[in-house]
Amino acid sequence: MPKSSSTAENYSMSNFTPYKEKKGEEYMNENQQEHFRQLLLAWRRELMEEVDRTMSHLKDEAANFPDPADRASQEEEFSLELRTRDRERKLIKKIDSTLELIENDDYGFCHACGVEIGIRRLEARPTATLCVDCKTLDEIKEKQVGG
Repeated sequence: MPKSSSTAENYSMSNFTPYKEKKGEEYMNENQQEHFRQLLLAWRRELMEEVDRTMSHLKDEAANFPDPADRASQEEEFSLELRTRDRERKLIKKIDSTLELIENDDYGFCHACGVEIGIRRLEARPTATLCVDCKTLDEIKEKQVGG
């Protein structure tokens, strides 16, 4: 993951080409599961490396600035980094639970209705647990409750 990127949903696809389904291929066969397993493991590894870099940065850059404005700027920077790492920590947990789904042959199927989530959707969001229709309904309900 590029150091300038701070969003938890960003991950490197440089080593992975999208899975190309073969005609008549069974959905979520061994090849597809292995593709997504490797994609998730690489994403997890990148996130863990970013966490390590942050911890090193926080240790190396921690200074007791005499100027209150400098101290406040550093505290704000550290706070932002820690919030980002917390989002990434949650994402790592989600990746781990997704890897469990693959191990249990439950990956790629909607948790709400049971239909196939689809290879393209999983390429875009490998941790997806809802098909597009159920996710849309979920978001509509969320807006109604939160609105």
